[in-house]
Amino acid sequence: MEYGNNTLLREETPSEKISRYSQLLSGQLHRLRQELYPPEAHKLLRSFSSVDVARLIGVSESTIRQLDLDGEGPTPTRLANGRRSYTLEQINAIREVLAARKKGDEAVNILPHRREGEKLQVISCANFKGGSAKTTTSTHLAHYLALRGYRVLAIDLDPQASLSAMFGVQPEFDVEPNCTLFGALRYDEGRRSLDEVVRPTYFDNLDLIPANLELAEFEHIVPTAIASGASTGENIFFRRIRNVLAEVDDRYDVVVIDCPPQLGFLTLGALFASTGLLITLHPQMLDLASCNQFLGMSSDLMAVIENNGGEMNLDWMRFLVTRHNPNDSPQTRVVGLLRALFGEDVLTAPALESTAVANAGLEKKSLYELEPGAIGRETLKRALESMDSVNREIEDLLRGSWGRPL
Repeated sequence: MEYGNNTLLREETPSEKISRYSQLLSGQLHRLRQELYPPEAHKLLRSFSSVDVARLIGVSESTIRQLDLDGEGPTPTRLANGRRSYTLEQINAIREVLAARKKGDEAVNILPHRREGEKLQVISCANFKGGSAKTTTSTHLAHYLALRGYRVLAIDLDPQASLSAMFGVQPEFDVEPNCTLFGALRYDEGRRSLDEVVRPTYFDNLDLIPANLELAEFEHIVPTAIASGASTGENIFFRRIRNVLAEVDDRYDVVVIDCPPQLGFLTLGALFASTGLLITLHPQMLDLASCNQFLGMSSDLMAVIENNGGEMNLDWMRFLVTRHNPNDSPQTRVVGLLRALFGEDVLTAPALESTAVANAGLEKKSLYELEPGAIGRETLKRALESMDSVNREIEDLLRGSWGRPL
């Protein structure tokens, strides 16, 4: 006990200490965010060279240069060295111009938006284990698909809001009450349309539904809704996410959901809304045991739901080996075991462990956001090659689901 001014000062309770530390850390994170993204404290996407543009669209660099010389499409910025520089919005405008010259599959390869009869693709990234790189995987996949010309909606379903942070959104400062997916899922008069909680990002054609702690409320209101009869029929909890996504179906080609590291009502709703399931797995025995628990509990709960009228419509399910060090013998044995057990359901390309990913994460960036020269050239090149290989496989699965040629 401490005494001051003849007054007995009581000791700080654990909850008060935790609250104080939370406020201190929150304030520091806010200051750091402002230092990283001054003066508006918002992230901006880097620009791209004509070589980058050609690679992203899948045409020759001479085609990009000729468009500019002919005055077709957007006018790029000219750098001091005379080279052309394009924003992602300009790249997508170029896609529109080039696709208009093509027909059929050639046009779709350049501008890959969904065609009539192709359903919205919903990819959930899930696992029990924290540290399995769900958020890193979700962020890079969303960024990759947006750069490839798809219209993408990223949904942060984890109350810890790590995906939101990767987009430069600090949950306690930037996300108002009822502005997460919870706002569209709730059962009372406070429910909002999904369109009201979607926000644009600094990536053209990539929108975000951010998260904060209010998402955890869904786990508490569902039992009450079931007891009161509000969670029945089309309004039953496991159909909730699928039904609200239908409200924006025509705006997107792909939805990427970063699930929380638990198998609650939110994760079950995401799984039943999904066309693709990506299970991230760090190749260690503890992670393997945790994944086994996740699979066992998932199958049991899904069976119960399916016996009560629920239907899963997965086009594919894949395991993604993350943070893999191919020179680590125990890891290599775990990967071999996974491939022997699950065969082609393990993605061929692993996401390799890299200091480039870690360094980018310190700045709340994906590899795709890093400026050339931000880190060692060869280190960044190897990391990008690994991430591109993973994401190309997933893109091929999407295209296969639509029946497009690979």
